[in-house]
Amino acid sequence: MGERILIGGATLADGSRTDLLLEDGRIVETGTGLSSAGATPIDADGLLALPGLVDLHTHLREPGYEQSETVLTGTRAAAAGGFTAVFAMANTSPVADTAGVVEQVLSLGEAAGYATVRPIGAVTVGLEGERLAELGAMAQSRARVRVFSDDGKCVSDPLLMRRALEYVKAFDGVIAQHAQEPRLTQGAQMNEGALSGELGLTGWPAVAEESIIARDVLLAEHVGSRLHVCHVSTAGSVDVIRWAKARGIDVTAEVTPHHLALTEELATGYDARYKVNPPLRRREDVEALRAGLADGTIDIVATDHAPHPVEAKDCEWDAAAFGMVGLESALSVVQASVVDNGMLDWADIARVLSATPARIGRLEGHGSPLEAGAPANLFLYDPTVSRSFSTADLAGKGVNSPYLGLTLPGRVVATFHQGRATVLDGAVRDAEEVGARG
Repeated sequence: MGERILIGGATLADGSRTDLLLEDGRIVETGTGLSSAGATPIDADGLLALPGLVDLHTHLREPGYEQSETVLTGTRAAAAGGFTAVFAMANTSPVADTAGVVEQVLSLGEAAGYATVRPIGAVTVGLEGERLAELGAMAQSRARVRVFSDDGKCVSDPLLMRRALEYVKAFDGVIAQHAQEPRLTQGAQMNEGALSGELGLTGWPAVAEESIIARDVLLAEHVGSRLHVCHVSTAGSVDVIRWAKARGIDVTAEVTPHHLALTEELATGYDARYKVNPPLRRREDVEALRAGLADGTIDIVATDHAPHPVEAKDCEWDAAAFGMVGLESALSVVQASVVDNGMLDWADIARVLSATPARIGRLEGHGSPLEAGAPANLFLYDPTVSRSFSTADLAGKGVNSPYLGLTLPGRVVATFHQGRATVLDGAVRDAEEVGARG
């Protein structure tokens, strides 16, 4: 049973103001001047109330890499960032390539209580790219997997990719491709260009991403299946996806906050916090990605939250792990990149960070408008404040954030998952208060 909570004077994405009464995990009433005996009052004057964010691309690391993150700590980070649902990538140990592992991840999320956790199933056994994993069994399991990805590795074999697209079509699944031609990126360390030559780092060509996307949209068209492109990073990729959509191909795409905000110049200091897969690109790519998100070519923002132990980043660039944490900072970075400059408004943010990722992942109960009868998955946000982002803002295990020490706009004030407050007054609540078990 959820708490009874009365949120007063919140501003919705369309600019209107309302009170919201939450009870038994749902929004039971909206309007102005609401009252309810025994309800916990929350003053939301000056705050935005938005549908809980949904991340289609999160690395929770459990099972197997609990030194980096766990489902519990990762969903605490999610709640801190306004997320009420996350899709957990399959590159764990053991790999999430069987019904048993995806059901384990689902159960861990249910026990934690901070966010809805939907496992992503591996496309191939062990992420090895040699034979298909148990796609049907994972789809029919209690986890009801609908998104499949070998993220971290590309499904580079075109025949295997075709078979995967054909297989998931039967149960309305989607293949989320990590677009990286492996033979074009052997030993790659950063974006290929003049700067990589100056720094003596092996370049990562844009065509390695763009060629896989071009191949896969044609495969998706050929078999009539759904394709999702992970972490698009180049202007050329945006062009290919725009062409595919104009042709009527059923393709969706995501961009990360860091690819909307950061550029390859950050590699000049060899600070491994900026080492990520795909790499940070040129300013022209950032501008194309922002434009692609604004015009609908890119459908959603996804964090690619990738926590690592300190020692995996506090080392020389070549030896460092790829990846950044991003759940806690995502909305602030998106606000700075595309909202404060007028490219997107808050209704657009509700679409690209909540409603559309929920739709792509076939996730019910998230991303809906905040109206009576809807599930109480929402958060309150103050877009007017700014903060110096620090490790105190990080609620998960990972501290490998590229934004430490930077001033970011906005602050999540409260998050509600299934009607229960997971964040209040900007602080993540203790496990006992959110009903976490075990």
